[in-house]
Amino acid sequence: MEAFDAVHAADEPQPLKGLCTIVMPEAHLKAFAFQHAVELNSANHPLALEQTSDGPPDPQALSAAMETFRRWPNGMRLRVHFMEGDPRVHRRVEEIALEWCKYANVEFIFGAGPDAEIRIAFNPRWGSWSYMGTDCSLPQLAGRPTMNLGWLTPTTPEVEYRRVVLHEFGHALGLVHEHLSPVAEIPWDEKKVIAYYKRTNGWNEDYIRANVLARSKADAFTRFDPFSIMLYPVPKELTIGGFEIPWSNSELSALDREFIGRMYPFANGASFG
Repeated sequence: MEAFDAVHAADEPQPLKGLCTIVMPEAHLKAFAFQHAVELNSANHPLALEQTSDGPPDPQALSAAMETFRRWPNGMRLRVHFMEGDPRVHRRVEEIALEWCKYANVEFIFGAGPDAEIRIAFNPRWGSWSYMGTDCSLPQLAGRPTMNLGWLTPTTPEVEYRRVVLHEFGHALGLVHEHLSPVAEIPWDEKKVIAYYKRTNGWNEDYIRANVLARSKADAFTRFDPFSIMLYPVPKELTIGGFEIPWSNSELSALDREFIGRMYPFANGASFG
């Protein structure tokens, strides 16, 4: 692998700053996390039960992807607590996160106490990540952050704020990464992808496959959306045939807005955007 790394290092893109990872409950909590999700929202159920034929579910017309067994109850008032950080950063995070509530029938209540469902840290060593949907309220995570926004400071550019905050709160609502969507057809060069992320992020192969290469088991999704706020950039140096998607997404796409509205619908299909 070292020889491969040396030969191909010059062909690789510059390190991708600000990559997010989804944090999942520890393996021994998997069954409890499902039970917890069902208790919060009886519409949550195992994805295995969704497969009623040999083929994948119909993606319908829409993109974004959600694992529906982590969906909050529709109309949920989700409390948000800042565990640390600069009040100036808090204000900017709140303002941007509330944009999701224009299109989803949920409410973010900022200024809540430490028992809030969403608890945000700002540790720069931890990068950017979030638990997904109802996992945020697992009692085993009490007192621990469910989201980290480690790169945001008072001087961070607005476009970076929007990219990071909208993305992480998308995870908190239950959305998976768009490039992991069951209908994503990205021609990754797996050997290059694994070598690249080992070098730049220090990830092992299993972690790389889970966060970059493996398609999710989401049972609610749309067609692949290259403009989704939930999408990683796709450098052409890591694909076959020069396929690429530059990292330019810092707003909710039209399909992001439509999809989250279907997952958390307002009465009569109304939205407030």
